[in-house]
Amino acid sequence: MGEQEIPFNFELTEEQSAIRDTIRDFAERNIRPNVMKFDESQEHPESVFRMLSELGFLGILVPEKYSGAGLGYVEYALVVEELARVDPSIALSVAAHNGLCTNHINLFANEAQKEIYLPDLASGRKLGAWGLTEPSSGSDAAGMQTTATKKDNYYILNGTKNFITNGGVGQTAVVMAITDKSKGKKGISAFILEKGLKGFSVGKKENKLGMRASETVQLVFDNCRVPEENLIGNEGEGLIQALTILEGGRISIAALSVGLAQGCIETSLSYAKQRKQFGKPISEFQAIQFKLADMATDISAARLLTYHAATKKDKGKKIAKEASMAKLFASEIATKASGEAVQILGGYGFVKDYPVEKFYRDVKLLTIGEGTSEIQRSIIAKHLLMDE
Repeated sequence: MGEQEIPFNFELTEEQSAIRDTIRDFAERNIRPNVMKFDESQEHPESVFRMLSELGFLGILVPEKYSGAGLGYVEYALVVEELARVDPSIALSVAAHNGLCTNHINLFANEAQKEIYLPDLASGRKLGAWGLTEPSSGSDAAGMQTTATKKDNYYILNGTKNFITNGGVGQTAVVMAITDKSKGKKGISAFILEKGLKGFSVGKKENKLGMRASETVQLVFDNCRVPEENLIGNEGEGLIQALTILEGGRISIAALSVGLAQGCIETSLSYAKQRKQFGKPISEFQAIQFKLADMATDISAARLLTYHAATKKDKGKKIAKEASMAKLFASEIATKASGEAVQILGGYGFVKDYPVEKFYRDVKLLTIGEGTSEIQRSIIAKHLLMDE
């Protein structure tokens, strides 16, 4: 089944350890005390993002010449994981800004476009959104309906994008649209749009089960005139660009899943040591010990898969299979971990006084976003069959 890979060995560098410690301390001090406030208000925590921008965590993958941190996917995954350990919704917004919108421009825009847009995005002066999904197209991205018709020196966009993270609070968006319907998926192109363009508006804000502090909205284009210089790359390259971006995005969702699961086990361990039943801590019961052991094993495996994919990405290697494996496994073990955490806490796991109730609600998005578990299995299977 193809050439076997050399076993993966992963250890954080001194710089990476410092980044992990910095973001962990930040999350504990500035996010944890307000998690439920953010969740219940469903408002974007602007103050948190201002502080994240000051730390350089809104331009993680962007070169320093464009005001970015010039770091790689391993560092990016560390930041997302540590944020998700405390509040997955903030991790989600950070991932959408860094890995989708900003990175699309970073990887595929021309030099002039990078000089215009990246400094504001990387510094956090502006937040980014990324528009691929539509009301009638999710997993089948090639089935989109939004069109971009060329007229003179601009394009006219018409259509709607759905479930867009940061769509309302963001000022810059990368949007995919059909420029040549006759070419199918090869007729999709990518554009940079900024708030204020005539015909570009924000539609419905979703009232969600979880990830409630991460804004999710519709973007609406009604004869929106976009200058031709805002086209990223060439016409027809949009879907190929988007699929590359989604590969990296799957690493971030895997890291988010690992962080959420880590938050679940930490809460479960603390509670199990303190909660007494039948005269002793429930951590002494084998049933609880086995749940904790399985959670810890799953999380360690998911973390290794995630950082293996991140390391390969940083080395410029192909990661389609590895990213899908990491995202699939990590999101599904996070779902399992959140359920077990609620079970360990019993009635207390069902109330908002403990964080596992929120983890249980937040986690469901992770088996859906950046490609469902079913899509990940299809990608993995395709690559396995290609290796035969």
